[in-house]
Parts: sequence; structure tokens; C-alpha cells
Amino acid sequence: MEAARPAGPFWPRTVIVIHPRERRSKCSVEPLRQNPEYLFTTFPQPVPVDLTGYVRLGIGGPLLSDSDAGCGLLLLDGTWKRAASMLQSYQHLPVRSLPAVQTAYPRKSEIYEDPEGGLATIEALYAALRILGRPTHGLLDSYYWRRQFLSLNGWENSAEFPET
Repeated sequence: MEAARPAGPFWPRTVIVIHPRERRSKCSVEPLRQNPEYLFTTFPQPVPVDLTGYVRLGIGGPLLSDSDAGCGLLLLDGTWKRAASMLQSYQHLPVRSLPAVQTAYPRKSEIYEDPEGGLATIEALYAALRILGRPTHGLLDSYYWRRQFLSLNGWENSAEFPET
């Protein structure tokens, strides 16, 4: 006999594809690895779920909106250059962009210029989940620049901003 599902909204798990050369110690979404709402895979391994109905967060697509609320999210995690090398494998997914969100993550590349509107993966995920009306509680708990990020974007009074 199948267990009853709890009441409430459901959406596909968020898929995070990590570039194999991405250092886990620098990976902003690493603390989410044990959370069952997120599915991690290492590029170029195939994603172990059907991606029908998913959208890929990226730059240059229509803005992510509440009309995407039932879609799954796929995020590519790596430096901008490495993430670009992974795009070919996911071009079949519609891309959705985020509205203007400011990053708090310190950029240090002396070789490559980060694109305008570039965010740390955890920042992009947080902004996307807010737009889609999905829970964000605890998402930024391990993010060192949490307070700055929330403050820069006018979200310091959200439930995720603990009073300390």
C-alpha cells in the first residue's frame, strides 16, 4: 500500500549540475546536498530524472515568473567559463533569467569578466525560489554573505533574516 502524500503544493526537485572542476569547499550550494528537495549531479553524468517541464536558470531568457511555478529548476554550478561549457547539454531546456538582483559574493577573477547580473549559485537559487513562491527558510543559513545579500536586495525583513 502506497503511503499518503502530505497536503500542500508540490513541484519537481531542483536539479543542480556541478562542473567536475568546481571546488566543493567554494561551492555555495554544497550545504544543500543532504536536502531531498535538491538533486545534485556532476557534469557530464546524465541527470537521473526526466527534465520534461524544467526550466534552466541562465542569462538572456525571459524573466522567471509565477507562470513557471509548476516547473522544475535546473541550475549549472561552476565558474562562468565552466558553466558555459556545460550549456550544450541543456540547451533543450527553456532558459529563464532573473530580474535585477545584486550579488554579495566577492568577485576576484583577474582573467575573466563576470557577466552583468551574475550571482553566486545560492543567490540565484534563493531569488528564483522567492519568485516562484517556494519555501526559502534556512536556504541561506550557511551562506557567509547572507546578511549582505538580503540587505542589498531589500529582503532584510524576510523570515530568513534572523535577528542576531
